Amino acid sequence: MQSSLRIVWIYPDLLSTYGDQGNVLVLEQRARSRGIPVEIVHVRSSDPVPDQGDIYLIGGGEDRPQILGAERLRRDGGLHRAIQRGASLLAVCAGYQIMGSVFGGEEGQPVPGIGLLDISSSRGERRSVGELAAEVDPSLGLPTLTGFENHMGVTALGPGVTPLSRTLIGTGNGDGTEGCFAGKIIGTYLHGPALARNPALADLLLRWAVGPLPQIDDTWYDRLRNERLDAVLKP
Repeated sequence: MQSSLRIVWIYPDLLSTYGDQGNVLVLEQRARSRGIPVEIVHVRSSDPVPDQGDIYLIGGGEDRPQILGAERLRRDGGLHRAIQRGASLLAVCAGYQIMGSVFGGEEGQPVPGIGLLDISSSRGERRSVGELAAEVDPSLGLPTLTGFENHMGVTALGPGVTPLSRTLIGTGNGDGTEGCFAGKIIGTYLHGPALARNPALADLLLRWAVGPLPQIDDTWYDRLRNERLDAVLKP
């Protein structure tokens, strides 16, 4: 019987830009600080995705690695099986787009996604680069999100998902929303890494996996959050 929290980092050799691997480190640190044993599984693109993980993470990347990652995830099927058995997923930027039905390729051509989220993405007219702040859907009970975005994507949400947040600063999906969620899947354009800037989001993923969590010292995280939010929201 599995005794450790199993965190699976998908395709670090293809999709790990802007410090997204920091999301793995933050989850590990916050779990271990609460006495939760953790197993980290790094799944390279040549390896099968195990379907017995608890939390899955996938990051951002350039056009060609994104296309390769989508092709291999479609063939593999392990992530779909994991989600079906109740695992949670945080997908960032290119990884977020891959989770939908389609995204824009190297020349803007449509490339099939893997269909875990009811979204479709395409290339926008300009690149969105800079700080992002957004108010989270109240049902998740999370404070304002902070992060950094760098993408050409425009993402349309279908009826099967809910916007993760409403943008205060930045572009996000391109329609005033940022990211989305459905069940235990969260997609977002937030780098930073996202979980270092938003520890409550990390704890949401942990609660989905292990249940209620005791409080821990968030002094360092709060300092980082406040610094970045003050820089973009205060006049």
